[in-house]
Amino acid sequence: MLNVVRLKILKEVAYRGSFSAAAAALSYTQSAVSQQIAALEGEAGMALLERHPRGVSLTAAGQTLVGHAEGILARLDAAEASLATIAGLRGGRLRVASFPTAGATLMPLAIASFRSAYPAVELTLVEGEPEDVAPRLRAGELDLALLFEFAGEELGREELTRTSLLEDPMYLALPHEHPLAARARLRLEDLAGEAWVQTARASACARHVVRSCRAAGFEPNVAFESDDYQTVQGLVAAGVGVALIPELAFFDRPPTREDIAIRSLSPAPPVRQVIAALPAGARLVPAAPAMLGMLEAVARGYEKQRGRPAT
Repeated sequence: MLNVVRLKILKEVAYRGSFSAAAAALSYTQSAVSQQIAALEGEAGMALLERHPRGVSLTAAGQTLVGHAEGILARLDAAEASLATIAGLRGGRLRVASFPTAGATLMPLAIASFRSAYPAVELTLVEGEPEDVAPRLRAGELDLALLFEFAGEELGREELTRTSLLEDPMYLALPHEHPLAARARLRLEDLAGEAWVQTARASACARHVVRSCRAAGFEPNVAFESDDYQTVQGLVAAGVGVALIPELAFFDRPPTREDIAIRSLSPAPPVRQVIAALPAGARLVPAAPAMLGMLEAVARGYEKQRGRPAT
């Protein structure tokens, strides 16, 4: 196979007309240029230059090869320029994903900052639950994803590079007129006899609610399921059940409604960990670390502003 560096040297010798002039232009010694040309002629299997007392000229084979080399080297230069553009975030693309509650709170701020800083990068967003998004990230369909996980349910520790952003505690939502609403703090076992509203049974949040209730000594009576936390709050407000709702589901929006009460659980609430995940290894795109930094900044801002809801 022909060596690209030697092709570049041949092109320079042909342009300059001598080994010495090419050596000076390339910052090589004349001997090094001569050796590289000899090696290239060995690779080609024929003479590429005719040596004269005052310089060199191309043979027919040399002319043919230089003609191809010019196109090859031009395409390589273009490829290097394209890579430099992507590395400098002056182009390329970034495919991100988020779960719904982070998609309504954390991700929009990070996207706005990223777009402002790197307007030439093509940025796309899809939404899904962690159990659906994580396999797509591992498969290379996505470049970065916001996920959440509970203790004991870590997603792809060995296949993903994970950065913890913040803790998202879950709060008890119950009808405002519920007898237990008068208490500032409740234990999960106080709700053993209640009907429950939760996300879809197969979701990570629903599984954790069931595990938490079982750890408190009872099996929850799940009466209604919805993956929309606004619907969950509506069902709670209607008095048909109680629910555990993550803080991100109502940060900077209701519970200003007066028909539900949000209470902390004692001694500690269930907590889900919000993480940013990147593919491990060579599939990391240059724009992903920049977006990660912006998500970390948004998470720090969230931590400063967050307040424990209580109505």
